[in-house]
Amino acid sequence: MDKPQKKAILEAFLGLYDFHTKLFHNVLVNVSDKDANNRLNTKANHMAWIAGSLLQQRYFLGETVGINLQQTSPQFFENFKGIQDNVTYPPLAEYIKDWDAISQVLKDAFANLSEEALNGPDPMKMPGGDYTFLDSIIFCVDRESYCIGQLGLLRRQLGYDAMKYD
Repeated sequence: MDKPQKKAILEAFLGLYDFHTKLFHNVLVNVSDKDANNRLNTKANHMAWIAGSLLQQRYFLGETVGINLQQTSPQFFENFKGIQDNVTYPPLAEYIKDWDAISQVLKDAFANLSEEALNGPDPMKMPGGDYTFLDSIIFCVDRESYCIGQLGLLRRQLGYDAMKYD
């Protein structure tokens, strides 16, 4: 018997989710907390904000599926707050610990979602369409790709070796 369509799509995205779970570690390896907070004399987001934003996104998604966990320093990212000037963000080791705490729990929750839940309302209330919960998950997994790419670019601009994929 064929799997329901949205459930099959979600399973495909869970492979990418697993890849991002690994790449988050790889892109942050050996980056100092000082460098992570360096905006390179621009108004661009720095590595600490991008990494924390990715983390907050996973915890937000966790809330939508009933996971009662919270990252260690949510105050920097509540209500999808943008980067703040003159603020030192938490150490990358804290982000990595929190990333590890949510990632498998959230993946398991996603894998157990019903077709009905996947067809349910978009918890992010994204503008521009009538999106489903699955659409939100796909958006967030895609955003992880984008943010990990930004982290990789900043890593190189700060003088670190390129991120490894293994």
